[in-house]
Amino acid sequence: MSATLSRGSLQPGQQKLAEKFTILNDRGIGMLTRIYNIKKACGDPKAKPSYLIDKNLESAVKFIVRKFPAVETRNNNQQLAQLQKEKSEILKNLALYYFTFVDVMEFKDHVCELLNTIDACQVFFDITVNFDLTKNYLDLVVTYTNLMMLLSRIEERKAIIGLYNYAHEMTHGSSDREYPRLGQMIVDYENPLKKMMEEFVPHGKSLSDALLSLQMVYPRRNLSADQWRNAQLLSLISAPSTMLNPAQSDTMPCEYLSLDAMEKWIVFGFILCHGVLNSDQAALSLWKLALQSSTCLCLFRDEVFHIHKSAEDLFINIRGYNKRVNDIKECKEQALSQAGLMHRERRKFLRSALKELATVLSDQPGLLGPKALFVFMALSFARDEIIWLLRHADNIQKKSTDDFIDKHIAELIFYMEELRAHVRKYGPVMQRYYVQYLSGFDAVVLNELVQNLSVCPEDESIIMSSFVNTMTSLSVKQGVTVEDGDVFDFRGMRLDWFRLQAYTSVSKASLGIADHRELGKMMNTIIFHTKMVDSLVEMLVETSDLSIFCFYSRAFEKMFQQCLELPSQSRHSISFPLLCTHFMSCTHELCPEERHHIGDRSLSLCNMFLDEMAKQARNLITDICTEQCTLSDQLLPKHCAKTISQAVNKKSKKQMGKKGEPEREKPGVESMRKNRLLVTNLDKLHTALSELCFSINYVPNMVIWEHTFTPREYLTSHLEIRFTKSIVGMTMYNQATQEIAKPSELLTSVRAYMTVLQSIENYVQIDITRVFNNVLLQQTQHLDSHGEPTITSLYTNWYLETLLRQVSNGHIAYFPAMKAFVNLPTENELTFNAEEYSDISEMRSLSELLGPYGMKFLSESLMWHISSQVAELKKLVVDNVEILTQMRTSFDKPEHMASLFKKLSSVDSVLKRMTIIGVILSFRSLAQEALRDVLSCHIPFLVSSVEDFKDHIPRETDMKVAMNVYELSSAAGLPCEIDPALVVALSSQKSENISPEEEYKIACLLMVFVAVSMPTLASNVMSQYSPAIQGHCNNIHCLAKAINQIAAALFTIHKGSIEDRLKEFLALASSSLLKIGQETDKTTTRNRESVYLLLDMIVQESPFLTMDLLESCFPYVLLRNAYHAVYKQSVSSSA
Repeated sequence: MSATLSRGSLQPGQQKLAEKFTILNDRGIGMLTRIYNIKKACGDPKAKPSYLIDKNLESAVKFIVRKFPAVETRNNNQQLAQLQKEKSEILKNLALYYFTFVDVMEFKDHVCELLNTIDACQVFFDITVNFDLTKNYLDLVVTYTNLMMLLSRIEERKAIIGLYNYAHEMTHGSSDREYPRLGQMIVDYENPLKKMMEEFVPHGKSLSDALLSLQMVYPRRNLSADQWRNAQLLSLISAPSTMLNPAQSDTMPCEYLSLDAMEKWIVFGFILCHGVLNSDQAALSLWKLALQSSTCLCLFRDEVFHIHKSAEDLFINIRGYNKRVNDIKECKEQALSQAGLMHRERRKFLRSALKELATVLSDQPGLLGPKALFVFMALSFARDEIIWLLRHADNIQKKSTDDFIDKHIAELIFYMEELRAHVRKYGPVMQRYYVQYLSGFDAVVLNELVQNLSVCPEDESIIMSSFVNTMTSLSVKQGVTVEDGDVFDFRGMRLDWFRLQAYTSVSKASLGIADHRELGKMMNTIIFHTKMVDSLVEMLVETSDLSIFCFYSRAFEKMFQQCLELPSQSRHSISFPLLCTHFMSCTHELCPEERHHIGDRSLSLCNMFLDEMAKQARNLITDICTEQCTLSDQLLPKHCAKTISQAVNKKSKKQMGKKGEPEREKPGVESMRKNRLLVTNLDKLHTALSELCFSINYVPNMVIWEHTFTPREYLTSHLEIRFTKSIVGMTMYNQATQEIAKPSELLTSVRAYMTVLQSIENYVQIDITRVFNNVLLQQTQHLDSHGEPTITSLYTNWYLETLLRQVSNGHIAYFPAMKAFVNLPTENELTFNAEEYSDISEMRSLSELLGPYGMKFLSESLMWHISSQVAELKKLVVDNVEILTQMRTSFDKPEHMASLFKKLSSVDSVLKRMTIIGVILSFRSLAQEALRDVLSCHIPFLVSSVEDFKDHIPRETDMKVAMNVYELSSAAGLPCEIDPALVVALSSQKSENISPEEEYKIACLLMVFVAVSMPTLASNVMSQYSPAIQGHCNNIHCLAKAINQIAAALFTIHKGSIEDRLKEFLALASSSLLKIGQETDKTTTRNRESVYLLLDMIVQESPFLTMDLLESCFPYVLLRNAYHAVYKQSVSSSA
């Protein structure tokens, strides 16, 4: 000790021990954080200061390190020349590193000064009496030791300090004033523990006294799981009669003191004052017990200290320490063989103990008051075991790793999080309990103790009185009104008690705490009670902070994956994202720059965990959906044919040809259980899903570094993406073979899928309707939000490119009687049956799937095809414009018409294109009718309102207004006189070079062209009318729809009279058809009667033409005879 420290200057009140301990311990953690970050930066090639890896500076750096700490700038110009160029940059960029090392040196000075003062004051240390003073003293010793050890692990320390100093010398002409001492310190602490063993010789008495006081605490805490179990540790229900009694102990703060911290105190403490191991058996037993419990200790974060090897290396060179070295070897063997098993059993016990504790407290939160100590003990014990496992699993020193792989670790963390949540939620309950406890009991007992003190100096008396007064003045009302506890602040009282411990622990103190142990124990209990009122959050951090996981990312992720893979543990997987909320508590104000880095890491890990959980749940849901779709598929009508045939065979008592076919299982058999123990794949999936969903639903949201995470939203977004992909996938569209699922089968599968998704609401509080709306509405568009094709685009494409193309190729016909497209017998059989895709039930299913938006897109696509056909027709009209103009005015001159007709070109093409248009419009009318049926079921009142609108448009209404109403009606699937979609499609193809008058003329002549071309249909073999299908096999019956719709649309666009133009068409068509009645050539008049019927169909289809009008052009007797003839012909052909 310094000779200048006179006795007079050693008055305990003036030494401010409490204040110095508080500040230095906090600063020590800050310095450790800074040094740790420098070490990590120097170990990372990307983050390392560039000067250390600069090739130009390599020789200079080597020279500086070799000569360190000496400074030789003369005669070394060649090696230091490059340094001269970059000196200003080096000074600027290495200042932070250099001055951090200077701060470490200053911290060391302050610690050494404080340790000397403590020796001079002969301070009494006992963890069970003056807890705060002893704990802070031991913490400071360990922090100081760890800091010097961590400093010695920075390999580049000499290079950094030397580079900075040389740059300083070159810039300012002299070394930095701190450099000589700093350089010497770096050299001295090359082997830090060896140096500190020498340094701590004078502090041995104080340090060993403090450590020996742990013999009452450490062995009691370091027990086996069986001993815990026998003592029924942490159990609230083991003694029901005492359940409401407050949990008491003479050493309250020692009960939840970190076991990890105590082991560090013992190991590092006894290394520094190793002499006591030879002289005191109690010290030796503490030392050996600590060495048997672990193989490595935490220096700081993920930096570890391998106890046995380091201790052996230190002791082997000390004379007379062979026995101690043998002790270390024995302890190492024991630690390697038994520690893993012991800690595994402890974790197993703690899982059940914490589960019981959390369950009881969730049912009876009022017990958090009297049993608060149990909660913090449980948290502390579990935290210590988890950290032990994390540290040792990363530094395994034995071949067998089973003891270091714990697949149930998530469960233990989960129960810790549950207890933490209870404390946060029911904080006000605890606060009210302890406010009453402090004022009603603690104040009275303390007052009695103070009154009974034989000697009590003035300063101590003032502090004691203030304690009693503070507690007595507390009121329950205060606690009721302010639930967050902000109104209470006992920090001053706790610091005063710390000061009082310092005053009463020095030698020759008037009031020695060593002689008044009851006072110390009572005050320690009171301090715990005050923390229950105003420092619950700090207590949670102190006892259950697991921010160390931030620095073991790989192990953290591995534990998470193991948790997800084990179905019984997946319900605890939420504990991993919750752990990410701890990370920010490991930051320190002395190192603000790492906040961003740690914050980002916590966000990315939490995001990854929640995403993986949602993916796992999504995959399980998908598997369940697949199973359910398979089951619902068994109920499809197509599967009942076999059952019906079997039933028929049984009825007719036909004997099977072969020896009994195996009877097909009927749908629903899977629900019959012969045995309760029989577990199906679906059962396993549901169990796994319910477990995982429990985890996802555990917290509504969590806040990490000012970011809010909502686990359920992750699941929702994943379900949306998967549902979208599944719907599109279930269409089973194959572009090569042009195969696609029937709409009715897809609808069945989608409904089965939706039923499963709706059941998810039983597990997780998510709005599945929102998922349906988002996904199914996107499927009604051409592309989804990701730009991928939807079922709307797939089905539209298939119906246009596959079904309708085969119709125009003559392989399929539209049968009005069946309201479906049907395959015709041809040489090349089609790969699909058109009827199975276009009948009423299929079209209704299609409408259900695509909805009004999708059906509108289908209509628009159909109309685009029609408009391209109309454009081609117009070209044909333009080619024959002169002839058609003459024919338009010569329909009453048969000979002239005949000669003009022969001059016409592309007659067949016109009819073929008009037939294609008719086919497309017939398909559209099927789709519209199906849409109307579907909407009438879903929204009957809305549909009836739309029908009212349409049916009551006055004739004189402006066409724009009428078209708006028609558009509304069309969207609801109602048929309209003028098709708005067709009008839009045809009006978009107006040519710029042609005048409106010319366009109108072409439209009129197109109708003329069709009318005069109709007689040629009679010569076609396929033009025969079939009463059974109410149409012609070559689809010419579709001309009726084409002529009416095209005329209505074209003359709406060109503002002509639809009625007049159709009358003109009827006149031309009837005169042309009457002419073939006089023909004698059987080939040209082969199907004359069948073609006559087209006139009747055109009039029946048209809202603008009447039968009276037809009668005036074409005698009805001819129509009647035509019907008679075709029916007679069909009967004879069928016979």
